[in-house]
Amino acid sequence: MLGIEKVDHIGIRVSDKTVSIAFYERLGFEVLFDAGFEKGHPIIMRHSSGVVLNLLGPADMPNDTNILMDVDEKYPGITHVSFKVASIEEAQRFLAEHDIPLSGQFSFKDLRAVFIRDPDRNVIELDAYAGEEPETRSGEDGSAGYRAHP
Repeated sequence: MLGIEKVDHIGIRVSDKTVSIAFYERLGFEVLFDAGFEKGHPIIMRHSSGVVLNLLGPADMPNDTNILMDVDEKYPGITHVSFKVASIEEAQRFLAEHDIPLSGQFSFKDLRAVFIRDPDRNVIELDAYAGEEPETRSGEDGSAGYRAHP
């Protein structure tokens, strides 16, 4: 087994530095360092939860073939990032107050989830669980509840 300790950071290629920074700042991330965005190096952002993003750019292709979960064409690659939140209701209030629209939502067993998109249409899932260890990660009936998954 590979000795993975945690996710270190998430790299997201973005097309507009200013717009993307503003979006992720609204979610509570702060800019730590711009290592040279214009030369393809990351803008490093961190959330108080410890989640680190590397905004990479500048993107030089249109995002019409972006890898998304809820489009008919299915390209290989990472489809979304998911952040656990304490309360889905609080998350929805926060998103509404900051004019961030939902792009989907579903619930299954002890999981309630909502989906949003960043300015480049990258999918972000926000998950809240009723208990400590999500029962959605195990069990015989896994596929039934995920039919509503975007």
